[in-house]
Amino acid sequence: MGKISPVSSKYIINSTIEIEGVVDRPDVIGAIFGQTEGLLGEDLELRELQRSGRIGRIEVNIDTKGGKSIGSIIIPSSLDKAETAIVAAALEIIQRIGPCNAKVKVQNIEDVRVSKRSFVIERAKQLLKQLMDQVMPDSTEIAEEVAYSVRVMEICEYGKDRLPAGPSIDDSDEIIVVEGRADVLNLLKHGFKNVIAMNGTSVPQTVIELSHRKDLVVFVDGDRGGNLIIRDLLNVAEIDFVTCAPDGKEVEELAKKEIHKALRSRITAEQAKLELSNIDTSQSIRKPVITRPPMPASVPSRPMPVMPAPVARSKPVLRDEERRRLGEMLEGLIGTRGAYVLDEKLSVLGKVPFAELNSTLKSLNAGVYAVVFDGVVDSALVEVADKTSIKHIVAMDSKVDPASCRLNIVTAAML
Repeated sequence: MGKISPVSSKYIINSTIEIEGVVDRPDVIGAIFGQTEGLLGEDLELRELQRSGRIGRIEVNIDTKGGKSIGSIIIPSSLDKAETAIVAAALEIIQRIGPCNAKVKVQNIEDVRVSKRSFVIERAKQLLKQLMDQVMPDSTEIAEEVAYSVRVMEICEYGKDRLPAGPSIDDSDEIIVVEGRADVLNLLKHGFKNVIAMNGTSVPQTVIELSHRKDLVVFVDGDRGGNLIIRDLLNVAEIDFVTCAPDGKEVEELAKKEIHKALRSRITAEQAKLELSNIDTSQSIRKPVITRPPMPASVPSRPMPVMPAPVARSKPVLRDEERRRLGEMLEGLIGTRGAYVLDEKLSVLGKVPFAELNSTLKSLNAGVYAVVFDGVVDSALVEVADKTSIKHIVAMDSKVDPASCRLNIVTAAML
């Protein structure tokens, strides 16, 4: 008798059987063939279907308890949906098996291909996870190691004092002054090339000369020595801005996010002088340079009318995961002059040429969370984006001051 291969079967009929008596498996199979014979016509005759391989071997499992038999009937089928359903329904007309009353109930018709598809999906998930766990970290580590090596190779000696510095000292209008070579290496690692080190506590002549030609930002460690260096620099050089690492930390051990945060919170040299005058440099624990300015003494006066405080419009901020994903997208767009339009889940709503970005944003108006493009942010784009729901603009560079608009403008140097 022909069998259907498990590979070629498309459906499986699962049914239960209850018999009021004790019977054997051959009795059940005989009843199935006997009581359905001639019922469905020649095309759906069970014996012919099994002989041609369109119905597989009928599996019957019987368990006898307390004088009654309970079991299951499993029939594989390669017929189409309708024919399989007809064969399944025909099983339920069986009312007797041998001398005993019986009842057959079809539970379900299982689509074998759905099970196979589910297996494929689950297995694909496992393989993808394995690929990401084993292959991707290696690739990332290699890329990071190469990038770090290139940045370290960029360190050079500058001026007659041969100070450790980045390669962009002469090209930059603003210079970051740090304490030592390790600080320069850390900032180079994170993309800051306009850095120069003092190489000690005394102020080199090279730094003094630079202060007359360029804007200097002093970036010192978060300890007592940092205050002393700031005092010396303010006395002999034309310093423009001052910032420091968090208390107890050194610049050489800061992460990229901490560096950006410190540089954003810098204060002017005049404010630093005022605040340093209130700090006792003999203290072993450094008080932060960046403090709240003292409140003026209260002067008795007639009460002023209470005005409602204006509601501050908070500037949107990227989460670390969003920053990482947007940075990867921007890197992939380099040289394409293209733009990604993204929703709140950072799914790509569309990719358009940069020249068509303004008109695209005008037509979309709502539903856009961020824009990433290979180009420079200008005032025209900001004006269009400000009228939409856009929160973040990520680009290679910007002609617009990020602090002057409600949007969060992020450049490649900030990622």
